[in-house]
Amino acid sequence: MINIERLRAKMSESEIGALLVSDIANVKWLTGFTGTSGCVLITNSAARFITDSRYTLQAEEQVRDMPTHWFQSPVALDEFIAKNVSEMGISKLWIEGGSVTYSTYEGWRDKFSGVELRGGGDLIPRLRMVKSPEEIELVRQACGVADACFDNVIRMIQPGVREWDVNLDIEFFIRRSGYELGFDPIVVSGERSARPHGKATEKKLEVGDFVTMDFGAKVGGYCSDITRTVVVAEATDRHREVYGQVLKAQLAAMEMMRPGVRAADVDRRARDVFDEIGLAKYFGHGLGHGLGSVVHDTGRMSSTSTDVLEPGQVWTVEPGVYIPGFGGVRIEDDVVVTDSGIEVLTHSPKDLMVLPK
Repeated sequence: MINIERLRAKMSESEIGALLVSDIANVKWLTGFTGTSGCVLITNSAARFITDSRYTLQAEEQVRDMPTHWFQSPVALDEFIAKNVSEMGISKLWIEGGSVTYSTYEGWRDKFSGVELRGGGDLIPRLRMVKSPEEIELVRQACGVADACFDNVIRMIQPGVREWDVNLDIEFFIRRSGYELGFDPIVVSGERSARPHGKATEKKLEVGDFVTMDFGAKVGGYCSDITRTVVVAEATDRHREVYGQVLKAQLAAMEMMRPGVRAADVDRRARDVFDEIGLAKYFGHGLGHGLGSVVHDTGRMSSTSTDVLEPGQVWTVEPGVYIPGFGGVRIEDDVVVTDSGIEVLTHSPKDLMVLPK
Protein backbone atom coordinates (compact mmCIF):
# COMPACT_ATOMS: atom_id res chain seq x y z
CA MET A 1 0.00 0.00 0.00
CA ILE A 2 2.90 2.39 0.67
CA ASN A 3 3.95 2.40 -2.99
CA ILE A 4 0.37 3.08 -4.12
CA GLU A 5 0.18 6.03 -1.75
CA ARG A 6 3.51 7.37 -2.99
CA LEU A 7 2.34 7.09 -6.59
CA ARG A 8 -0.99 8.78 -5.90
CA ALA A 9 0.80 11.67 -4.19
CA LYS A 10 3.01 12.07 -7.24
CA MET A 11 0.00 11.84 -9.57
CA SER A 12 -1.74 14.62 -7.61
CA GLU A 13 1.39 16.75 -7.70
CA SER A 14 1.63 16.23 -11.49
CA GLU A 15 -2.11 16.77 -12.03
CA ILE A 16 -2.56 13.26 -13.42
CA GLY A 17 -6.04 11.92 -12.74
CA ALA A 18 -5.69 8.43 -14.19
CA LEU A 19 -2.62 6.41 -15.13
CA LEU A 20 -2.07 3.15 -17.02
CA VAL A 21 1.01 1.42 -15.59
CA SER A 22 2.22 -1.05 -18.25
CA ASP A 23 5.99 -1.37 -17.72
CA ILE A 24 6.20 -4.77 -16.00
CA ALA A 25 8.98 -3.62 -13.63
CA ASN A 26 6.76 -0.74 -12.52
CA VAL A 27 3.79 -3.09 -12.18
CA LYS A 28 5.87 -5.30 -9.90
CA TRP A 29 6.95 -2.33 -7.77
CA LEU A 30 3.35 -1.21 -7.41
CA THR A 31 1.65 -4.58 -6.80
CA GLY A 32 4.23 -7.25 -5.91
CA PHE A 33 3.22 -9.27 -8.99
CA THR A 34 6.15 -11.27 -10.42
CA GLY A 35 4.56 -12.62 -13.59
CA THR A 36 5.32 -11.39 -17.09
CA SER A 37 1.90 -10.06 -18.16
CA GLY A 38 0.00 -7.45 -16.24
CA CYS A 39 -0.87 -3.77 -15.99
CA VAL A 40 -2.56 -1.41 -13.54
CA LEU A 41 -5.22 1.25 -14.00
CA ILE A 42 -5.01 3.70 -11.12
CA THR A 43 -6.85 6.89 -10.21
CA ASN A 44 -6.89 8.96 -7.04
CA SER A 45 -9.63 6.76 -5.59
CA ALA A 46 -9.49 3.37 -7.34
CA ALA A 47 -7.11 0.86 -8.85
CA ARG A 48 -7.40 -2.37 -10.84
CA PHE A 49 -4.79 -5.00 -11.64
CA ILE A 50 -5.31 -6.49 -15.10
CA THR A 51 -3.83 -9.78 -16.30
CA ASP A 52 -4.72 -12.82 -18.38
CA SER A 53 -6.03 -16.23 -17.36
CA ARG A 54 -2.54 -17.73 -17.00
CA TYR A 55 -1.96 -15.67 -13.86
CA THR A 56 -5.27 -15.73 -11.98
CA LEU A 57 -4.00 -17.90 -9.13
CA GLN A 58 -0.66 -16.11 -8.92
CA ALA A 59 -2.39 -12.73 -8.83
CA GLU A 60 -4.64 -13.91 -5.99
CA GLU A 61 -1.50 -14.72 -3.96
CA GLN A 62 0.58 -11.67 -4.79
CA VAL A 63 -1.72 -8.71 -5.50
CA ARG A 64 -3.36 -7.70 -2.23
CA ASP A 65 -3.98 -3.94 -2.45
CA MET A 66 -6.36 -3.83 -5.43
CA PRO A 67 -8.84 -6.15 -7.17
CA THR A 68 -7.66 -8.36 -10.03
CA HIS A 69 -9.54 -8.38 -13.32
CA TRP A 70 -8.55 -11.08 -15.81
CA PHE A 71 -9.43 -12.09 -19.33
CA GLN A 72 -8.95 -15.04 -21.63
CA SER A 73 -9.05 -15.85 -25.35
CA PRO A 74 -10.70 -14.73 -27.59
CA VAL A 75 -10.66 -11.40 -25.72
CA ALA A 76 -7.56 -9.31 -26.50
CA LEU A 77 -5.56 -7.33 -23.93
CA ASP A 78 -6.24 -3.89 -25.43
CA GLU A 79 -9.96 -4.66 -25.63
CA PHE A 80 -10.01 -5.69 -21.99
CA ILE A 81 -8.10 -2.60 -20.85
CA ALA A 82 -10.54 -0.44 -22.82
CA LYS A 83 -13.46 -2.15 -21.08
CA ASN A 84 -11.98 -1.41 -17.66
CA VAL A 85 -11.17 2.18 -18.62
CA SER A 86 -14.81 2.66 -19.54
CA GLU A 87 -16.09 1.01 -16.34
CA MET A 88 -13.88 3.30 -14.23
CA GLY A 89 -15.26 6.37 -15.99
CA ILE A 90 -11.87 7.53 -17.24
CA SER A 91 -11.95 10.14 -20.00
CA LYS A 92 -8.30 11.26 -19.88
CA LEU A 93 -5.60 8.62 -19.40
CA TRP A 94 -1.87 9.13 -18.97
CA ILE A 95 0.45 6.39 -20.26
CA GLU A 96 4.11 5.53 -19.60
CA GLY A 97 5.51 6.98 -22.81
CA GLY A 98 9.04 5.85 -22.02
CA SER A 99 8.11 2.18 -22.29
CA VAL A 100 5.18 2.15 -24.73
CA THR A 101 5.90 1.51 -28.40
CA TYR A 102 4.25 3.65 -31.03
CA SER A 103 2.35 0.66 -32.42
CA THR A 104 0.97 -0.10 -28.94
CA TYR A 105 -0.05 3.53 -28.54
CA GLU A 106 -1.85 3.44 -31.89
CA GLY A 107 -3.70 0.28 -30.86
CA TRP A 108 -4.82 1.84 -27.59
CA ARG A 109 -5.87 5.04 -29.31
CA ASP A 110 -8.13 3.05 -31.65
CA LYS A 111 -9.60 0.87 -28.91
CA PHE A 112 -10.07 3.48 -26.17
CA SER A 113 -12.99 5.24 -27.81
CA GLY A 114 -13.67 8.70 -26.40
CA VAL A 115 -10.61 8.62 -24.15
CA GLU A 116 -7.85 11.21 -24.47
CA LEU A 117 -4.41 9.54 -24.20
CA ARG A 118 -1.60 11.62 -22.79
CA GLY A 119 2.11 10.91 -22.51
CA GLY A 120 4.23 11.96 -19.55
CA GLY A 121 3.02 9.35 -17.12
CA ASP A 122 6.52 8.08 -16.33
CA LEU A 123 6.31 8.75 -12.62
CA ILE A 124 7.29 5.42 -11.10
CA PRO A 125 10.94 5.18 -12.25
CA ARG A 126 11.86 8.20 -10.13
CA LEU A 127 9.93 6.81 -7.17
CA ARG A 128 11.66 3.44 -7.56
CA MET A 129 15.05 5.07 -7.03
CA VAL A 130 14.42 5.53 -3.30
CA LYS A 131 13.96 2.13 -1.66
CA SER A 132 11.97 1.34 1.45
CA PRO A 133 13.75 -0.29 4.41
CA GLU A 134 12.11 -3.58 3.40
CA GLU A 135 13.46 -3.32 -0.14
CA ILE A 136 16.95 -2.46 1.13
CA GLU A 137 16.88 -5.48 3.42
CA LEU A 138 16.11 -7.77 0.46
CA VAL A 139 19.01 -6.27 -1.53
CA ARG A 140 21.23 -6.76 1.52
CA GLN A 141 20.25 -10.44 1.68
CA ALA A 142 20.91 -10.84 -2.05
CA CYS A 143 24.36 -9.31 -1.52
CA GLY A 144 25.02 -11.86 1.20
CA VAL A 145 24.27 -14.66 -1.25
CA ALA A 146 26.63 -13.11 -3.80
CA ASP A 147 29.41 -12.83 -1.21
CA ALA A 148 28.96 -16.48 -0.26
CA CYS A 149 29.04 -17.42 -3.94
CA PHE A 150 32.35 -15.63 -4.48
CA ASP A 151 33.87 -17.32 -1.45
CA ASN A 152 32.79 -20.64 -2.94
CA VAL A 153 33.82 -20.10 -6.55
CA ILE A 154 37.40 -18.96 -5.95
CA ARG A 155 38.36 -22.59 -5.33
CA MET A 156 37.73 -23.11 -9.08
CA ILE A 157 40.36 -20.59 -10.17
CA GLN A 158 43.39 -22.54 -11.36
CA PRO A 159 45.11 -23.29 -14.66
CA GLY A 160 43.18 -25.61 -16.95
CA VAL A 161 39.68 -24.85 -15.67
CA ARG A 162 37.31 -23.60 -18.35
CA GLU A 163 35.52 -20.27 -18.09
CA TRP A 164 32.35 -22.25 -18.63
CA ASP A 165 33.04 -24.41 -15.56
CA VAL A 166 33.43 -21.29 -13.40
CA ASN A 167 30.20 -19.89 -14.84
CA LEU A 168 28.32 -23.12 -14.09
CA ASP A 169 29.64 -23.20 -10.54
CA ILE A 170 28.32 -19.67 -9.93
CA GLU A 171 24.90 -20.59 -11.31
CA PHE A 172 24.77 -23.86 -9.39
CA PHE A 173 25.73 -22.28 -6.08
CA ILE A 174 23.05 -19.57 -6.28
CA ARG A 175 20.31 -21.98 -7.37
CA ARG A 176 21.38 -24.64 -4.86
CA SER A 177 21.12 -21.99 -2.15
CA GLY A 178 17.45 -21.59 -3.08
CA TYR A 179 17.61 -18.30 -4.98
CA GLU A 180 17.28 -17.01 -8.53
CA LEU A 181 20.07 -15.58 -10.63
CA GLY A 182 19.94 -11.81 -10.76
CA PHE A 183 21.18 -12.02 -14.37
CA ASP A 184 23.30 -14.28 -16.56
CA PRO A 185 26.82 -14.33 -15.07
CA ILE A 186 29.85 -12.92 -16.88
CA VAL A 187 33.08 -14.93 -16.70
CA VAL A 188 35.97 -13.83 -18.93
CA SER A 189 39.70 -14.48 -18.69
CA GLY A 190 43.03 -13.46 -20.21
CA GLU A 191 42.71 -11.12 -23.17
CA ARG A 192 38.96 -11.85 -23.15
CA SER A 193 38.67 -10.04 -19.80
CA ALA A 194 38.90 -6.82 -21.82
CA ARG A 195 35.28 -7.53 -22.86
CA PRO A 196 33.11 -5.84 -20.20
CA HIS A 197 30.07 -8.01 -20.98
CA GLY A 198 31.76 -11.05 -22.48
CA LYS A 199 30.23 -14.47 -21.98
CA ALA A 200 31.97 -17.61 -20.74
CA THR A 201 33.49 -19.91 -23.36
CA GLU A 202 35.42 -23.18 -23.47
CA LYS A 203 38.66 -21.19 -22.98
CA LYS A 204 40.84 -22.63 -20.23
CA LEU A 205 42.36 -20.42 -17.56
CA GLU A 206 46.09 -19.88 -18.01
CA VAL A 207 48.89 -18.65 -15.77
CA GLY A 208 48.87 -14.86 -15.74
CA ASP A 209 45.23 -14.48 -16.77
CA PHE A 210 42.99 -11.88 -15.26
CA VAL A 211 39.64 -13.54 -14.52
CA THR A 212 36.65 -11.24 -14.18
CA MET A 213 33.44 -12.64 -12.66
CA ASP A 214 30.27 -10.52 -12.61
CA PHE A 215 27.16 -12.10 -11.07
CA GLY A 216 24.30 -11.60 -8.65
CA ALA A 217 21.45 -13.30 -6.85
CA LYS A 218 17.80 -12.36 -6.52
CA VAL A 219 16.14 -12.63 -3.11
CA GLY A 220 12.45 -11.83 -2.71
CA GLY A 221 12.52 -10.23 -6.15
CA TYR A 222 15.50 -7.93 -5.41
CA CYS A 223 18.95 -8.22 -6.98
CA SER A 224 22.60 -8.03 -6.06
CA ASP A 225 25.35 -7.29 -8.58
CA ILE A 226 28.99 -7.90 -7.73
CA THR A 227 32.18 -8.08 -9.80
CA ARG A 228 35.59 -9.32 -8.73
CA THR A 229 38.74 -9.77 -10.80
CA VAL A 230 41.50 -12.17 -9.77
CA VAL A 231 44.76 -13.38 -11.32
CA VAL A 232 45.64 -16.99 -12.09
CA ALA A 233 48.84 -18.24 -10.42
CA GLU A 234 51.17 -15.33 -11.16
CA ALA A 235 50.75 -11.53 -11.17
CA THR A 236 53.12 -9.17 -12.96
CA ASP A 237 53.86 -5.57 -12.05
CA ARG A 238 51.43 -4.49 -14.79
CA HIS A 239 48.67 -6.64 -13.30
CA ARG A 240 49.23 -5.00 -9.94
CA GLU A 241 49.42 -1.48 -11.38
CA VAL A 242 46.18 -1.74 -13.33
CA TYR A 243 44.30 -3.54 -10.57
CA GLY A 244 45.52 -1.11 -7.94
CA GLN A 245 44.36 1.90 -9.93
CA VAL A 246 40.89 0.42 -10.47
CA LEU A 247 40.57 -0.20 -6.74
CA LYS A 248 41.85 3.32 -5.99
CA ALA A 249 39.25 4.77 -8.38
CA GLN A 250 36.44 2.83 -6.77
CA LEU A 251 37.40 3.78 -3.22
CA ALA A 252 37.80 7.46 -4.19
CA ALA A 253 34.37 7.51 -5.83
CA MET A 254 32.69 5.79 -2.88
CA GLU A 255 34.32 8.18 -0.44
CA MET A 256 32.51 11.17 -1.97
CA MET A 257 29.07 9.53 -2.15
CA ARG A 258 26.56 11.24 0.15
CA PRO A 259 23.16 12.95 -0.19
CA GLY A 260 23.18 15.98 -2.46
CA VAL A 261 26.20 14.88 -4.53
CA ARG A 262 25.64 14.65 -8.28
CA ALA A 263 26.07 11.20 -9.79
CA ALA A 264 28.04 12.76 -12.66
CA ASP A 265 30.59 14.16 -10.19
CA VAL A 266 31.10 10.73 -8.62
CA ASP A 267 31.71 9.30 -12.09
CA ARG A 268 34.18 12.09 -12.84
CA ARG A 269 36.13 11.34 -9.65
CA ALA A 270 36.84 7.80 -10.84
CA ARG A 271 37.95 9.06 -14.25
CA ASP A 272 40.30 11.57 -12.64
CA VAL A 273 41.98 8.73 -10.77
CA PHE A 274 42.38 6.75 -13.99
CA ASP A 275 43.85 9.84 -15.66
CA GLU A 276 46.73 9.77 -13.16
CA ILE A 277 48.38 6.93 -15.10
CA GLY A 278 46.69 7.25 -18.49
CA LEU A 279 43.97 4.62 -18.03
CA ALA A 280 40.86 6.79 -18.48
CA LYS A 281 40.72 5.98 -22.20
CA TYR A 282 40.14 2.33 -21.29
CA PHE A 283 37.08 3.11 -19.12
CA GLY A 284 34.19 3.30 -21.55
CA HIS A 285 31.07 2.74 -19.47
CA GLY A 286 29.40 4.60 -16.61
CA LEU A 287 30.56 4.16 -13.04
CA GLY A 288 27.34 2.56 -11.85
CA HIS A 289 23.59 2.17 -12.00
CA GLY A 290 20.59 1.86 -9.75
CA LEU A 291 19.89 -1.57 -8.29
CA GLY A 292 16.63 -3.07 -7.12
CA SER A 293 13.89 -5.28 -8.48
CA VAL A 294 15.76 -5.24 -11.80
CA VAL A 295 19.52 -5.40 -11.95
CA HIS A 296 19.79 -2.21 -14.02
CA ASP A 297 17.24 -0.23 -12.05
CA THR A 298 16.43 3.45 -12.40
CA GLY A 299 19.42 5.76 -12.00
CA ARG A 300 22.69 6.15 -13.87
CA MET A 301 26.08 7.19 -12.56
CA SER A 302 27.75 8.51 -15.69
CA SER A 303 29.22 11.70 -17.13
CA THR A 304 25.84 12.67 -18.62
CA SER A 305 23.66 11.73 -15.63
CA THR A 306 21.36 14.32 -14.07
CA ASP A 307 20.71 12.17 -10.98
CA VAL A 308 21.47 13.46 -7.50
CA LEU A 309 22.18 11.10 -4.60
CA GLU A 310 19.45 10.75 -1.95
CA PRO A 311 19.09 8.57 1.15
CA GLY A 312 17.55 5.21 0.28
CA GLN A 313 19.02 4.95 -3.21
CA VAL A 314 20.91 1.73 -3.96
CA TRP A 315 23.78 1.95 -6.45
CA THR A 316 26.44 -0.22 -7.98
CA VAL A 317 29.94 1.29 -8.07
CA GLU A 318 31.91 -0.51 -10.76
CA PRO A 319 34.91 1.19 -12.36
CA GLY A 320 36.69 -0.89 -14.97
CA VAL A 321 39.72 -0.77 -17.25
CA TYR A 322 39.74 -2.87 -20.45
CA ILE A 323 43.02 -2.98 -22.38
CA PRO A 324 42.89 -4.81 -25.74
CA GLY A 325 45.52 -7.51 -25.99
CA PHE A 326 46.18 -7.48 -22.25
CA GLY A 327 42.97 -7.88 -20.31
CA GLY A 328 40.55 -6.06 -18.06
CA VAL A 329 39.75 -5.38 -14.43
CA ARG A 330 36.40 -4.45 -12.92
CA ILE A 331 35.61 -4.15 -9.22
CA GLU A 332 31.95 -3.72 -8.32
CA ASP A 333 30.15 -3.27 -5.03
CA ASP A 334 26.57 -2.46 -4.09
CA VAL A 335 25.94 0.48 -1.76
CA VAL A 336 22.95 2.24 -0.22
CA VAL A 337 22.99 5.99 0.34
CA THR A 338 22.44 6.92 3.99
CA ASP A 339 21.85 10.29 5.67
CA SER A 340 25.59 10.84 6.05
CA GLY A 341 27.29 8.74 3.35
CA ILE A 342 26.90 5.16 2.18
CA GLU A 343 26.65 1.65 3.56
CA VAL A 344 28.49 -0.96 1.52
CA LEU A 345 26.32 -4.06 1.14
CA THR A 346 28.83 -6.39 -0.53
CA HIS A 347 31.82 -7.55 1.48
CA SER A 348 33.90 -9.90 -0.68
CA PRO A 349 37.67 -9.21 -0.50
CA LYS A 350 38.99 -6.54 -2.86
CA ASP A 351 42.74 -6.80 -2.42
CA LEU A 352 44.27 -8.44 -5.51
CA MET A 353 43.92 -12.23 -5.19
CA VAL A 354 46.42 -14.49 -6.95
CA LEU A 355 44.84 -17.94 -7.12
CA PRO A 356 45.29 -20.68 -6.19
CA LYS A 357 46.91 -19.39 -3.02
